[in-house]
Amino acid sequence: MLIHVNPMNERIIIYCDGACSNNQQPQNRGGWGAVLLYRDQAKEISGAERNTSNNRMELLACIKALEEVRNRSLPVEVYTDSAYLANCLLQKWYRRWQGNGWQTAAKKPVENKDLWLRLLALKEKFSRITFHKVAGHSHIELNERADRLAREAIEKLL
Repeated sequence: MLIHVNPMNERIIIYCDGACSNNQQPQNRGGWGAVLLYRDQAKEISGAERNTSNNRMELLACIKALEEVRNRSLPVEVYTDSAYLANCLLQKWYRRWQGNGWQTAAKKPVENKDLWLRLLALKEKFSRITFHKVAGHSHIELNERADRLAREAIEKLL
């Protein structure tokens, strides 16, 4: 895959996505995928788990992609079609959760707290990181590729 990124604009671009087959059912399978871009290089990563959820896979895709970034002083742009991931970070839901002892406004425990803690700690290690919500399945090439990687990872888990 040939992708052109302007080398004068030093930044890392990440597209990440998660998927789950039989979401919220016993014996489900989930996958995550991400595409990382830097200059004229692209790296694809993916993985899968059993007994998970779509939201966990969305978070894990982002976490795994950010863990791949070696130079954390460069600007990083993360693109996701997950409203769960994007809204939490863009609207800073996590601040309310932290202030409420990791409980929702309905006084229920925040789901996926372990992954949120991991992602938030990782996010703090970057000098400049921005998150962007994109429309899912809307022919955005790299978002579609991240989705395919997640689904292919599920199939390998058989």
